[in-house]
Amino acid sequence: MKGKIALVTGANQGIGKESAIALASMGARVVIVARSAEKGRAALAEIRARSQSEAVELLVGDLSVIAEVWRIAREFAATHDRLDVLLNNAGVLATTRRTTVDGLEHTFATNHLGYFVLTHELLELLKKSAPARVVNVASRAHQRGTMHWDDLQLERGWSAWKAYGQSKLANVLFTRELTRRLEGTGVTANCLHPGVIASGFGKTDGGLFGVIWKLMSPFLSSTADGAKTQIWLCTSPAVEGISGKYFADCKEARPSREARDDAAARRLWALSEAIVARAR
Repeated sequence: MKGKIALVTGANQGIGKESAIALASMGARVVIVARSAEKGRAALAEIRARSQSEAVELLVGDLSVIAEVWRIAREFAATHDRLDVLLNNAGVLATTRRTTVDGLEHTFATNHLGYFVLTHELLELLKKSAPARVVNVASRAHQRGTMHWDDLQLERGWSAWKAYGQSKLANVLFTRELTRRLEGTGVTANCLHPGVIASGFGKTDGGLFGVIWKLMSPFLSSTADGAKTQIWLCTSPAVEGISGKYFADCKEARPSREARDDAAARRLWALSEAIVARAR
């Protein structure tokens, strides 16, 4: 990874931080994105120390807010002339329904639109840097998810797992359509299930869900184990040129039938573009 530049979202904790450490240890210049400046600075110091690399930078912004994602992309492009790896890792499992400043359901905005907007804004830089890779952290939860086309913001019958499952299905569909659009550019796009990880994820909102997650933690995979597949997809020669696939445990896996629907992938892309256009 020497001489390469990687952008990692949600890198202030968990598998995002482990991925950033691994990439920096391999010689990449790594730019991390964190929502909190304080947590971001703490993660920056830890990543530099553990990777023994000073080539780690921080961008601060809320990936659930479209204008913030645009700003992050502009700031990155203004200071870097290439992007070899974009690791869309940031995610949330909200325990209550809330909306963003754009009026969007928070889980959908963070887990899907954050990926969609950041990737879209950096596509030209990725193409310029080809061969380059986009790696999207999805989840096996997509298998129980469904796209609520007439109610993507889940204004009716919201639940945490319903919102999360839909957002993770959206990650796989997004990867599928992105792959089609990137054909012939030298940029690949793949997604993955990292496993169920004992990290800060799932605890953010606290409450009963946070207590349950804490009790489950001894039985969950470590963050180091959870990061293996995404690190492998970011770096391994074994997946060079491979695109549009879904992986688990560093092996190709079969996503759900709905996740393999090309028409649904195109529909989600068009709806996402329309949502983003309204925010301009």
